[in-house]
Amino acid sequence: MEGVKKTIRAILPASLFAFLLSSYHLLFAWGAALWYRFPSRTLFVIGITGTKGKSSTTEMVNAILEEAGYRTAVASTIRFKIGEQTRPNLFKMTMPGRGFLQRFLAQARKADCTHVVMEVTSEGARQFRNRGIALNALIFTNIAAEHIESHGSFERYKEAKLAIGHSLVASRKRPRIMVANADDELGKVFLKLPVERALPFRLTGASPYQSNEGSVSMTFAGVTFEVPFPGVFTIQNALAAATLTHEIGIPPQTIGRALSRMKPILGRVERIDLGQDFLAVVDYAHTPDSLKALYDAFPKKKKICVLGNTGGGRDTWKRPEMAQIAESACETVILTNEDPYDEDPRKIIEEMAVGMMHLDPVIIMDRREAIRTALSLARRGDVVLISGKGTDPYIMEAKGKKVPWSDAAVVREELANVMRKSSTMRV
Repeated sequence: MEGVKKTIRAILPASLFAFLLSSYHLLFAWGAALWYRFPSRTLFVIGITGTKGKSSTTEMVNAILEEAGYRTAVASTIRFKIGEQTRPNLFKMTMPGRGFLQRFLAQARKADCTHVVMEVTSEGARQFRNRGIALNALIFTNIAAEHIESHGSFERYKEAKLAIGHSLVASRKRPRIMVANADDELGKVFLKLPVERALPFRLTGASPYQSNEGSVSMTFAGVTFEVPFPGVFTIQNALAAATLTHEIGIPPQTIGRALSRMKPILGRVERIDLGQDFLAVVDYAHTPDSLKALYDAFPKKKKICVLGNTGGGRDTWKRPEMAQIAESACETVILTNEDPYDEDPRKIIEEMAVGMMHLDPVIIMDRREAIRTALSLARRGDVVLISGKGTDPYIMEAKGKKVPWSDAAVVREELANVMRKSSTMRV
């Protein structure tokens, strides 16, 4: 399919190709909805959009719904879940095309699910993959510079996000519920959309709150509880999930109980623990804001940081900025390969290194070797932070080559080797 697309792109004028491709995606989306008899119409569908926090907020909403006794389905960057069955998302895209989402919704309906929680991305919406999906509610988490090349500008990126809000406005379901971050400028715009329920959440709404290196404590609707993940971003995600689920009738006590019992979210501040005396953390952080938030979640730890950059050929502006953030927070910075696509991976790393003025980075192109080195450098009380890929199942190389990959699995393997060597040395 990609080869055919490239051939057609080479033949047709760019504007005509874009028009035909958009028409193709739109027809496919509506055709799939019709084929599967518009399954979203009989489900309570909750969409979650924003630059950061979508996957974590999705998991939090799902945990609360399950605690309240609902049978749920989840479609996210991390996984696809229907009832008790779950499988990892191996598509390397949050919203797969070719009718996947309509088929997923039809399967959720057949499995007697009542609620569906799904991430909605601007990239997916650009290809109309949310068309034919009737939303009951939408959560907007935040906006930050991302996907600038593909959208053309930050303003267009914001417009694409807001268009997702308009898909809630267009829904025939009632009441339509909008939950948005009122600490975010675009969130205030979302809250002005003409729906029956527009509910803001603000960080101050969780007061008194506190974040430490293992969890956060917060208050919602008079109930105080802990969430077993660190960082202020955890509080913001939890507020979004709590605001929405409280609006649909779930008591705050149930919300607090669900969030306090949450299991680790794969690839999101995921701790890899084999009994070592330091922390090893895998996280998806792939924007400057999210990278800084990750580092800020461990303020008292000496940090050994492994990072690349998200995708060759895109968002090149952030390369030196990401490295600069790492330099300011980390004791050691190891720059490594991530998803170069058709770009020279060494060039990507060099463009990152430009942002480091005071600390010489360690450059190790092989990602496994970079992780191994970081783990071997760690001492008691340190934290090794491996960022950028999270649960991404592949390293994307030139000409569409996909190399199977898992940051978490590699950390476990290399950590076991480091611990074994350390144990042998002591003997």
